[in-house]
Formats: sequence, structure tokens, C-alpha cells
Amino acid sequence: MIRTNRRVVVVGNGMVGSRFVADLLERDLDRDLDITVIGAEPGGAYNRILLSNVLAGAARPNDVTLASEAWYAAQGVTLRAGIEVVAIDRITRTVELADRSRLPYDVLVLATGSDPVVPPVPGLTNERSQLIDGAVVFRTLDDCAEIERRVRTAGRAIVVGGGLLGLEAARGLVGRGVPVTVVQRGPRLMDQQLDLGASTVLARTLRKAGIDVVTDAVVRSVRGGDVVCGITLDDGTEIHGDLLVLCCGVRPRVGLARNAGLAVRAGIMVDDELRCITDRDIYAIGECAEHDGRIYGLVAPGWEQARVAATVVTGRQASYAGSAVVTRLKAAGVELAAMGETVPDDEDDIRFVDGAHGVYQKLVVRDGRLVGAILLGDTRAAGTVTQLFDRGGALPADRSALLMVRRNSPVTTVGSPTALPGQATICQCNGVTKTAICDAWQDGARCVDEIATQTRATTGCGTCRDTVQGLVDWLAAADAGVRAVATTDVEAVPA
Repeated sequence: MIRTNRRVVVVGNGMVGSRFVADLLERDLDRDLDITVIGAEPGGAYNRILLSNVLAGAARPNDVTLASEAWYAAQGVTLRAGIEVVAIDRITRTVELADRSRLPYDVLVLATGSDPVVPPVPGLTNERSQLIDGAVVFRTLDDCAEIERRVRTAGRAIVVGGGLLGLEAARGLVGRGVPVTVVQRGPRLMDQQLDLGASTVLARTLRKAGIDVVTDAVVRSVRGGDVVCGITLDDGTEIHGDLLVLCCGVRPRVGLARNAGLAVRAGIMVDDELRCITDRDIYAIGECAEHDGRIYGLVAPGWEQARVAATVVTGRQASYAGSAVVTRLKAAGVELAAMGETVPDDEDDIRFVDGAHGVYQKLVVRDGRLVGAILLGDTRAAGTVTQLFDRGGALPADRSALLMVRRNSPVTTVGSPTALPGQATICQCNGVTKTAICDAWQDGARCVDEIATQTRATTGCGTCRDTVQGLVDWLAAADAGVRAVATTDVEAVPA
């Protein structure tokens, strides 16, 4: 009997789809899988989280590449980029592409991600339901390029949406010298992560950085006809601007799955193996997947799902039990880490506020354990706090010491690598510990980029890069000290 390779088709070449392929290749030791990746965007996979760096001019498009077209070719993976899948036929086990070609599959993995939400605001779209000139969503590299093009002549930008993406976009725009106004529908910025106190402090910090913030505001209409010239709020306030950036949230891209008869609620419903509950040969991972009634909009849970799915596809046992989410804001001049339950307030919560210096810290405690935290303006305790949150460990008797000891310590010693336990998670996105980084050093990695290649640390949101650099510097100094001692010992031996 002639052996044929199992055909794995991956729909979606974003951060989660490309990570699934990498994880699959690591586990497919016998190379008995025939892998095809289909991506709607041209080119290879890139880090969508770092688009704000590109927008700010701190990085070039090539700097955020995760997996190039050449990489796929070198791995023997077929990449169909710049084309969409339009249908799934579960009876013939094929997918149909926009060019009417069909690809057979034995295993189908849906990593279709999300679509940006475009609010139904009068004046925002033309008669063809297209955004008018000057209005742009912020989701892809092409969107980023369009915003960059308009920034050159923009007098003022308006960002609609005060969530994570909206604030990163605003910080990137003001970094380009464009005045920015952020309009948030609700009373709080980042209302999924912050309480009112933290939002107030964050808004003050943003205003100091040159970003106007308007909360509790609904956009009633977009002014300008065919070209944006501003917006009108529900209270009649007019805000002038010729660049309108929409960061109004995302919606899981589930149309393909729904049309194929897969179970869909808000997302594509999957079990603990990330298999679709209506078809065990189809998996869903990332922002399009709904597991145990929850959809995760951050990359770290998607990467956890990719690892589990890749393990199951290659015939091993694995189970996904959900993710503990840690949100980091990546904006110049703003440090923020938030996790778990942050609202409402409770008498067991621990809080430190220094509004004048943009610091707001809150630990949310239930039954003696940390169930949530906000660290704004000073995230030096983030490592310790995150460890307690992830593991559900009991808090020390003096809970305030988690924040105050670090604040009262000299800055040079706060982040000392020697003070971190080996199992401390350095890179939250990839779950990379201090021990893993030290092991990579022992294996020959001598700089942050080489550490990243071996461990994937820093390849997510990038906020751990300084910590990894500190570890590299510490390890280099330790090695130099060992060599110096060894040389001295050799020279001391009598002839």
C-alpha cells in the first residue's frame, strides 16, 4: 500500500495561524504532514501587535515579520497568500478559494481571526458602503500604510475607541507630530481592563503626552461629505479633524464556519482539544474560536491554543483549559499591565495612587488570593504579581509589600535578574521563563535576537525586551567573571 501524507490546510496566516504551523513542524518529526496555509493578506505572517510601532515610525514593516514567504518554502509548507477561502465543503472535505480552485484536506484548521467593527454612524460610509476618504480602520499592515500616507498632510487625527488598540494608535500618531483626540463611548478608557480610578490617571497621563481624551461620548455623525473634516458628538460638540481612525473593537470572523454548518455562537465553538464540536476534523484557534463560552482577543491565549491543537493533530494528548490573560499597553511613555478581575472595588483590594506622577496600582484579592491587578505608571512589580495571579498562590501576610517594597527599593535593584526565581515568567506572551532564557544562553545564544530565535521571548507584544536584555547583560557579566577567575587561577599555578 502506498502511504500518503495527511493533508493539513490552515485558513488564516496571522499570528496564531503561523504559530500553529511552526508548532506543527516542531512535532511532525517524521514529516508525514502535507501542510498548506491560505492567507487573505499578501506575503508572509507578521506581528500585528507591533503595528503601533510601525505607525509611530519606531519600526519598519520588515521589522515585524514573523514568518516570511521564504521561511514557508524552506520548511516545505505551501503558502497561498493574497487569496481568500470562500467556502468549506465538509462532505467532499475540500475548501474553495476565491479563484474557484479547490484544496482537499484531512485536517482543517480555522485561524480566521476577527474583523474590525465599523459603527453605523451617519456620514461614515458612502453610497457603496465604503469608508469615506480620510476614514481608516487600524488592523493590518495595509491599514498602517494608509494611515502613514495620510499622516503626512493631516492637521488633526481623531481616534474613535479608547481601548487597547485605540490608545496604541493615538500614541503612534502623536509620535508622528499629529495632534490627536481620542473619543471613548463609555466612561472609562480600556473599560475591559481598568476601573474608573485607573482610567482617570491614564487619561491624565495621555493628556500630558499631547493626546486629548473625551469619554462618555457617542459619535452622532461624521462631517465632510465625501472627505472627513470632523465629527459631531451626541451632545452637539464638534471635533475637527481630517484623519479618522476607527478602533471600535473587533468581531470574530465566523461566516465561513457558519456557512459550512459548524456550531457558531459568538465564535466557532470548540472543545478542550480545540476541535469544532460539530466536526472533529476541523479545529478553530485564536480570535475566531469560542472555548467554554469565552473568546480571547489577545495573542498569548491564541498561541496556547495553537500549541494544543498542533499537539493533538500530531497524535499526542493535549487539553486546553483556558488562559489567564495579562494585558500590556505598548505606548511610549505609558506603562500598564492589567490582569483578571479589576472591577468592581472591594474592601480587600489593595491600592496605591500617585496621580501627579501617573501611578495607579491595585491588587484585587478574594479569599486570600490574587484574582486581578492593575499596574499603571510603575510596572516593576509586574513579574511578581503576574506569578501570583497565574498560579493562584496565597498572598503574603503583608500584601502591600508586593507594591511598596519595590517602590522603596533603588531602581537599579528592582529588576535585578538575580532576584528572579528560575520559574519566573519573563515573556508572558510565550510563557518563557528565566530558566529557559538561561538555558538558551548555555546553548550559545548571546543576544536578545538569538534568545528570541531559541525561545520566542520578545516575539509577542515586545514589552519584555528590556527584561530579556537585562538577563543577557547579567549572564554576560557572570560569564566574564568566571573567565577572569579561571585566568587568574591558571596564572597562579607555579611553573
